[in-house]
Amino acid sequence: MRSGRAKQGGYTYLVVLFAIAALGLGAAQTGVVWQQAAQREREIELLRRGSDIARAIGSYHVKSPAGSPAWPQSLDDLLEDRRFPMPVRHLRRVWHDPFTGEPDWVLLWANGGIVGLHSRSSARPIRIHDLPPELGSGAERAASHAEWVFRPVQRSGTVAVEHRAD
Repeated sequence: MRSGRAKQGGYTYLVVLFAIAALGLGAAQTGVVWQQAAQREREIELLRRGSDIARAIGSYHVKSPAGSPAWPQSLDDLLEDRRFPMPVRHLRRVWHDPFTGEPDWVLLWANGGIVGLHSRSSARPIRIHDLPPELGSGAERAASHAEWVFRPVQRSGTVAVEHRAD
């Protein structure tokens, strides 16, 4: 004769299996949400740092004395501009790219100097609205962070650009 306990043992096993599966799915979903939150934070830093460097490039260009290079030759030129009797600091530090962790920006060259930069990240941007003016128009359609090109905001004209990784 069978007891009632033997029949319930199989059901308990299934309930435990479903509970473990549900916990696994919940943990996986939490991982995805955490990954997106981390990418959003890196994007915010990328926008802040890229815009800061682009503004410094613009400051270097606007303040260029006659007879000296109008555009910086390296990002270090923005740290201490020695074209003046008292060195000018357009930038406090050369920021690291938040996606790579290195100061390995791809520099855009034109007119004999650096006119902009972008990240090496191939990740697809999450943020597509309220982008800074240093990105220009069309940044909301970028397929990767590498397409977010930071340039100084200029009042007139555009500059022909050459890509060069330094």
